[in-house]
Amino acid sequence: MPAIRVAIDIGGTFTDVQILDEASGETHAHKVPSTPADPSEGLIAGIVQAAELFDFRLSDIRAIMHGTTIATNAVLERKLPKGAVLTTQGFTDVLEIGRHFRQVVYANKAEDRPLLVPRSRRFGVVERLRADGSVVTALDEESVRVAVRAAVAAGAETVAVALLHSYANPAHERRVAEIVSEIAPGVYVSCSHAVSPEIREFERTSTAVLNALLMPVVKTYLDRLNGRLEEAGIGTPVYLVQSNGGVTTPQIAGEQPARLLLSGPAGGARAAEVLSADLDMPNLVAVDMGGTSYDVSVVDGGAIRLVTEGKVDGLPVRLPMIEIRTIGAGGGSIARADGTGRLLVGPESAGARPGPVCYGRGGVEPTVTDANAALGRIDPAFFLGGAMDLDRAGAAAAIAERVATPLGMDEGTAADGIVAIATTHMASAIRLSLFEKGLDPQDFALISFGGAGGLHACDTAAEIGARRVVFPRDPGTLSAWGMLFGDVVHDIARSRLMQASAATLPTIEALISEMRIEGETLLARDGIPAADRSYPVTLDLRYPGQAYEIGAAYDGDLAATVAAYHDAHERQYAHAERHVTPDVVTVRLAATGRLSKPGKRPFAPSASSQVRPARPVRIGGRLHDVAILTRDSLAPGENVSGPLIVEEAHSTLLVPLGWSLTVHPTGALIADQHPEGATA
Repeated sequence: MPAIRVAIDIGGTFTDVQILDEASGETHAHKVPSTPADPSEGLIAGIVQAAELFDFRLSDIRAIMHGTTIATNAVLERKLPKGAVLTTQGFTDVLEIGRHFRQVVYANKAEDRPLLVPRSRRFGVVERLRADGSVVTALDEESVRVAVRAAVAAGAETVAVALLHSYANPAHERRVAEIVSEIAPGVYVSCSHAVSPEIREFERTSTAVLNALLMPVVKTYLDRLNGRLEEAGIGTPVYLVQSNGGVTTPQIAGEQPARLLLSGPAGGARAAEVLSADLDMPNLVAVDMGGTSYDVSVVDGGAIRLVTEGKVDGLPVRLPMIEIRTIGAGGGSIARADGTGRLLVGPESAGARPGPVCYGRGGVEPTVTDANAALGRIDPAFFLGGAMDLDRAGAAAAIAERVATPLGMDEGTAADGIVAIATTHMASAIRLSLFEKGLDPQDFALISFGGAGGLHACDTAAEIGARRVVFPRDPGTLSAWGMLFGDVVHDIARSRLMQASAATLPTIEALISEMRIEGETLLARDGIPAADRSYPVTLDLRYPGQAYEIGAAYDGDLAATVAAYHDAHERQYAHAERHVTPDVVTVRLAATGRLSKPGKRPFAPSASSQVRPARPVRIGGRLHDVAILTRDSLAPGENVSGPLIVEEAHSTLLVPLGWSLTVHPTGALIADQHPEGATA
């Protein structure tokens, strides 16, 4: 029987589809516009169209890997239900107190903190635990009932339960959740010990609140998706991509939707890690430019970096996730002239509806894509492989009206400025991602993907001092391709503050045994065979008195783990206290169920290189007659010099003056800047 695996990445503008034939290892890419009102509609349309294009039946689909921005967008747009917080009496202001950090250090007043639950819907209950989990004050169940009734009266649809030190003893939180379900059975409940059982009450409470507020949002979407799949006759298992790059079942995703907050970008980071090995390039900066956002992740020494805490719109999320920096700089980023005569680009986006002006769907505000169209960098007749005609004249008129005329410049200069400002924003995000780790951009190559990334990659690389850019195959749908390499992963953690010494080794091993049993139960529920399960362990370590930790792998040799921690601390902070015994803060276990992976993708060009008729393209402030190549005609080993444009179905690549392009045996295109730089 044919076996097809489908990967879907729903972005703000387009829904990307990758089709894997598990027998041959062959992959196919497809792209359809996203449907923001109901993302599942675009998902089904993408699968049905792909089945027709690539000649398979819907019944041949064995699994669907699904990355989604629905959780992230709900937080960013504040499209969330009313929520309430139940916490230990006296700690209802934890979210407002937060951490004593300021974005602007010397400001007279700290910036406002984002609060998803106002004080009027935060309630204290009588109970108290010590840090070791022992009970100081027993749970007063009547105080819980009073708080729940008040939360319901205030209109709460979901409740986050975050009691002090519940990571060490979850008994009180569990009982509170039971009482909520008894009094208000229709209200969603999220307990902090279930989603983030770690020290630091602010971050744990913030994570529990985000999880609680996202539960009805994600469940509604998953129910709708399940209904549409049934209508289409698709009964295959669906796996949701998590922020850590692994996948999980809809059941877990519905219970812990906060794990989906970086679902989409995680696929691109995973793809970059896979390609790092294929290309023998251990140091890559992965940049994913779609219609709405620009995502930056780093492959250092052949591996992406997992962190134990991230932020979404300033809100802490204490969960393992791939380290990704996201800014509002996509093809749909809106350009405008402000009242002071400045040209601004983004972070607001035209999205999928109405989209850029050149899409002809009612958009009136010029975007980065409109600027590229006006500059001649995109062929209006070959956008999305010819599936969509672009209105270049409309884009130019919008730029003239909204940007050029108000700023007293010609249309071409205005379009150049839009592209230049967008490129500067992207370069700044990359610099931050590298500099904060003490890394030099010159030691890295950019790997550029996303539908809009190829038009800006070389200029962005030049701005940060990188001299090489990699354009992978199917760049417009690469994040979806990366999702095909995901495994089922359940992150389990136990916070216990203790020395990393022989005396505490029995405690560490006991915690690992406890977590392994939990992991085995979860993987068995997922239907993962025992032979495909693994349980890697990491210890979060810190020097005594520090307020931050670094994770180090643990395989039973504590001394080796401590030595690895010292090395990691020295790499990251330029010093290590090797004579000091570090503290263990949290023990982590990733219960992993291995899924089959795609094989090596066969690559063969369709013919020898064929040049389309050159067309005038504005680059560097002047028009050039630029050669136009098709991607599938480029053969391995072929080398061509810029300026040139390479067109493919879902992306357009621009190679400026001073750069040359070589075809790698894998089919990737490698652009290198000449040592002397660009020449006229």
